[in-house]
Amino acid sequence: MQEFKLKVFLAIAAFLLAMDVYSWHAVKVLLKNKHQHITRWMRWAWFSLTFLFILFFAITYYFNYLSDFITLRVYIASAIFIIYLSKLILNLFVLVDDFRRAILWVRGKFKTEPVNLEQEPTTNKISRSEFLSKAGTLTAGVPLIFLTKGIIKGGYDYRIHRVPLYLKNLPSAFEGLKIIQLSDIHTGSLLDQDAVKKGIDMVKAENADLIFFTGDLVNNETKEAYNYANMFSELRAPMGIFSIYGNHDYGDYVVWPNEDAKKENLAKLAKLHGDMGWHLMRNEHVTLDKGGQRIGLIGVENWGNKGRFQKFGNIDTAQFHMPDVPVKLLLSHDPSHFDDIVCKKHQDIDVTFSGHTHGMQFGIEIGKFKWSPSQYIYPHWAGLYEVNGTRLYVNRGFGFLGYPGRVGILPEITVFELKKFNV
Repeated sequence: MQEFKLKVFLAIAAFLLAMDVYSWHAVKVLLKNKHQHITRWMRWAWFSLTFLFILFFAITYYFNYLSDFITLRVYIASAIFIIYLSKLILNLFVLVDDFRRAILWVRGKFKTEPVNLEQEPTTNKISRSEFLSKAGTLTAGVPLIFLTKGIIKGGYDYRIHRVPLYLKNLPSAFEGLKIIQLSDIHTGSLLDQDAVKKGIDMVKAENADLIFFTGDLVNNETKEAYNYANMFSELRAPMGIFSIYGNHDYGDYVVWPNEDAKKENLAKLAKLHGDMGWHLMRNEHVTLDKGGQRIGLIGVENWGNKGRFQKFGNIDTAQFHMPDVPVKLLLSHDPSHFDDIVCKKHQDIDVTFSGHTHGMQFGIEIGKFKWSPSQYIYPHWAGLYEVNGTRLYVNRGFGFLGYPGRVGILPEITVFELKKFNV
């Protein structure tokens, strides 16, 4: 095991160093007319940062230090990700310039006169190498700026999305019912308790009749949620708070000492839901009564069709002995469950509430236009959709995972109002 970890460390260290050596060529072109001292100091700073990052990786990965300094680890790791993503973009421009030079070199082998690889113009125009270096530096600066801003501001910039839900068979007593949906809190990633409290206060101010939580309270372990349990315990809804598990809640992405430890962790998470006043639904249903009328709520465990995601959700089991109701609402974490199962076999379900995608925490939303890399993985990734007469709402998520921020796709609190659809 130690030998494997050493190989991984050396491979990553070599990769980071190679990235810096290659991208330095672009910086060197931009510094060619600068004083020699400036170039020397820039080179020293450029590669010193590399060795600091490698040292950080060594003490956190290979030697397992700083395990208790979560905030420090997350922000340094994010800085490494952002900086090297920018350098990767810069290196693409260096690669184009090297490819251009290679073509000129090959052409020169078939000519009698020498070829100037720079092809310097006789006017004051910059060389092609300098142009590519400047263009690459400017382009690489874009993710550096936006991803940094996404950490500083985007991760906790909660937005309320108000969505009217028109239901053909809605009982009159439920007309105007207010439902709030939260999803993907990922308490193990949250670092700013004051900012999270503001988000919780936004939820409380809505005075919803019902609150749905559609999975991923933690990243891996129940203990991640303990620092935030008191906050989420403050949420109240007269008709109840109903929750389900997401793919991260089962603890499948961490190594446990044994199977019993994993089961104990999940049991503690179920208890925590109850302690916070949340009704955890695991392939079951409840009937919601109001004014002598009723609708049905179904909650299933995680079911996903991507990769190794769990397929524990079972709508048939959840609906067993369910009374006849005019409206059925479903809580299911992963929208692929809707795509593969619900819209094909359970069109009697009026609305499915999901999360999971986070909108990949990156994208563009301007008016009705929205784009995210998430759409190339999930056909339904954010907002309200209708397929085969049944609808799906995908919440963009309250928290974040991995990258501790958001760019364009901001954290969401969804407020639904049930309305009677009049034909």
